[in-house]
Amino acid sequence: MKTEKDRQLARMRELTDILNEAARAYYSTDKEIMSNYEYDALYDELASLEKKTGIVNADSPTVRVGYEVLSELPKERHEQPMLSLDKTKEVAALEAFAGNHKALLSWKMDGLTIVLTYENGTLKKAVTRGNGEVGEVITNNAKTFKNLPLVIPYKGTLIIRGEAVISYADFEKINEGITDADEKYKNPRNLCSGSVRQLNNEITAKRNVNFFAFSLVSAPDVDFKNSREEQLKWLMSQGFRTVEYTVVTAQNMEEAVKDFAQRIESYDFPSDGLVLLYDDIEYGRSLGRTAKFPKDSIAFKWADEVADTTLLEIEWSPSRTGLINPVAIFSPVELEGTTVSRASVHNLSIMESLELGIGDTISVYKANMIIPQIADNKTRSGRLDVPKVCPACGEPTVVRNDNGTKTLFCDNAQCMAKHIKSLSHFVSRDAMNIDGLSENTLEKFVAHGFIKEYADIYKLNRYENEIVGLEGFGKKSYDNLISAADKARTVNLPQLIYSLGIPNVGLTNAKMICKAYDYSLDSLRRTDVSGLSDIEGIGDVIAGSFVKFFEDERNNKILDDLLSEINIVNEISENENILEGKVFVITGAVEHFANRNELKDKIESYGGKVTGSVTGNTSYLINNDVNSTSSKNKTAQKLGVPIISEEEFLKMLP
Repeated sequence: MKTEKDRQLARMRELTDILNEAARAYYSTDKEIMSNYEYDALYDELASLEKKTGIVNADSPTVRVGYEVLSELPKERHEQPMLSLDKTKEVAALEAFAGNHKALLSWKMDGLTIVLTYENGTLKKAVTRGNGEVGEVITNNAKTFKNLPLVIPYKGTLIIRGEAVISYADFEKINEGITDADEKYKNPRNLCSGSVRQLNNEITAKRNVNFFAFSLVSAPDVDFKNSREEQLKWLMSQGFRTVEYTVVTAQNMEEAVKDFAQRIESYDFPSDGLVLLYDDIEYGRSLGRTAKFPKDSIAFKWADEVADTTLLEIEWSPSRTGLINPVAIFSPVELEGTTVSRASVHNLSIMESLELGIGDTISVYKANMIIPQIADNKTRSGRLDVPKVCPACGEPTVVRNDNGTKTLFCDNAQCMAKHIKSLSHFVSRDAMNIDGLSENTLEKFVAHGFIKEYADIYKLNRYENEIVGLEGFGKKSYDNLISAADKARTVNLPQLIYSLGIPNVGLTNAKMICKAYDYSLDSLRRTDVSGLSDIEGIGDVIAGSFVKFFEDERNNKILDDLLSEINIVNEISENENILEGKVFVITGAVEHFANRNELKDKIESYGGKVTGSVTGNTSYLINNDVNSTSSKNKTAQKLGVPIISEEEFLKMLP
């Protein structure tokens, strides 16, 4: 049953989202989605609720956190050591741990643990876990966390622990803006760790970091009735978002674990397991601790399905940046319902630590039930040579050692693999969208001299007889290819900019940059880092990559040749913004698209917006299982947000 305080907090969250969206539209896109009168009325309502509740969130438009750049993060020793948790993969062990006691079972969030201190109702200090004894002070960064209250009603000294995390939706969006596969973040945890520990908290603010409180360390004068659950409920009343939990005993443990396991695929925040904690505070404290673990709680790790197989080869895969990735190819095995036969080894350091050799018996699994990984090498022959030359161009390779991690590179600027990857990116769907030019076909065309640079793709009719005569090709394939290339002669500027493969510049960033420069290619080619950095969402890294690209004479020559073959148009079709003002959330498996990212791209291409969480500002939740009991469906039902399938969404489009 929702209390008045719960309703007030929910309304504050809704008002914050609405006002921030209105501000973004006004200042970033010169569009007004509400009048000044409406904005002021909602702003006053939010300010009034903040005064009533005594809670002010970090992203509230009533406060503005100042940005600060530090030379290094200061260190600080924790008052109490932060211990790790003992672990199990057996439900029976959780049942035995709980015994006859009431306990709380919650998500084990996979981010960065933070300790927060509030004094006199204001956030005073934020420190990372560090090594458990000493952490880094990140107070100004924490003030930019998306959902963290800066001011709370409680005026005593409060110390809490929680997890800073970045949602999968935001993780995918940030990675979308990084065109090079090698520079993309590997997982949300790595992205979050780097975001929280930035020396410039303006960068942290752009990463949409969320905070989930999971433990109350100290609030001396508050009576929690000797209950951890009461502590979490109290923290919620203070404006904190806490980890989602279920009250359990040994009797309902298996059912509760199954419920979490069913929901993990649609849960938008990274979790690597569960945590079981005694509700009885004094009982838990009486158990003490070991040298490594507290005895009042235990972690449950998802039992990975592991299979043994034989390593057949290591495929060395060059990229556009020159990084050569080792990829393990092994005899196919079934894992988590799918057949897998390859897994990235990531770098030379990992390869050496596994002592890999062809013919070795390796154990493979899917990390967090998703990404194939090598768990162990049972035979460890170590019979594996690192290529002395690039497998694509034959030029010498270079082993680099960055902060203790060894990687293999090809420094040849004319490397064929780099060239093929660049062309493949150029013709991809979100770029020039030229069908019929797979990497294999591009490789053949480059090898035969048909294509040397982008403009040559539009001159393939010079080689009609040769192409028709190639194995796997014929007159129909040739005609289709020429038709696709001709169709792609007309392109809008953001697509063109994205197709050039400028490091760190994704399609979304390209759209923002082009809009800021009134779709003038000449202006874009002459811009500087300062001008680009003034665009909201474009930082120094993206700006630097953009400017550096157009400072290269060779890049400009390639672009000039291309411009002689294509036409740039920037007219907005009547249907282009048909979803403008609509906010979508996507959850569950998709059927009509390759993945959720592709569905997200479709929504944004029609002017809509995709977010990771269902709020009062959400227009539609897309879930093919409209009757699902997932947390997103439940939230949508509570807020009256329509839940639609992909089929229903597609009917909205022209």
